[in-house]
Amino acid sequence: MVRIPDAKVALSTASVYPESTATAFEIAARLGYDGVEVMVWTDPVSQDIDALRRLSDYHRIPVLAVHAPCLLITQRVWSTDPWVKLQRARAAAERLGAGTVVVHPPFRWQRSYARDFVRGIWRMADETDVRFAVENMYPWRYRDRELLAYAPDWDVTQDDYRHFTVDLSHTATARTEALDMVARMGDRLAHVHLADGNGSNKDEHLVPGRGKQPCAELLEQLAVSGFDGHIVVEVNTRRAMSAAEREADLAEALAFTRLHLASPTGAARP
Repeated sequence: MVRIPDAKVALSTASVYPESTATAFEIAARLGYDGVEVMVWTDPVSQDIDALRRLSDYHRIPVLAVHAPCLLITQRVWSTDPWVKLQRARAAAERLGAGTVVVHPPFRWQRSYARDFVRGIWRMADETDVRFAVENMYPWRYRDRELLAYAPDWDVTQDDYRHFTVDLSHTATARTEALDMVARMGDRLAHVHLADGNGSNKDEHLVPGRGKQPCAELLEQLAVSGFDGHIVVEVNTRRAMSAAEREADLAEALAFTRLHLASPTGAARP
């Protein structure tokens, strides 16, 4: 007998790139994911709440989270003002019925935004039931040089946030101990980006089980603790040689997650 926690397993729409947001909904429904996390980026459909709602209704697959447009390539998506981006992400989440907005810490050159980021996230969190889950990042590296690209810190546990997202590809790139970071997050861990990595300078987002991160151990720990947030498969399938190979990778990632997100019914909670 095993106990399965209430956590839902979602597919990030980024996991099908270079395929479209619409394709992600189709694959998530066909493979049996519980929902999707919408990565808001250059795909116009990812920015269109009405289009996302139609996809959700058509495929009967809910939007569980919205990833705000925080990447370098999305600096002009939904405004150049980062606070407007977060306001629009919150509005999208509320309209789509998503419980979480994922947000990265600011880039260091976004000085005004970075100075007020921690206080601002608390203010926004007080205005809605949507959780703003701030995601751990990593130092940028080139050869032997290291650039601290995020502020206040790439290690978000150094600051006081109400909710966190842990990304295991990012812990690999940061070369930090994932389970130690999760322990520091404690009961403020609300969201998981499940992927793997080998600790290279690149953010790899491998299928879980293909790298060196404790993906299985984290899932088993979450099962024992009764985690009720979302676990999002966010992997890189750009090298897939065909749509069938991409779908096989996403099916493997889902099977891995389901297998390890369980605990014996007699297991004691930590």
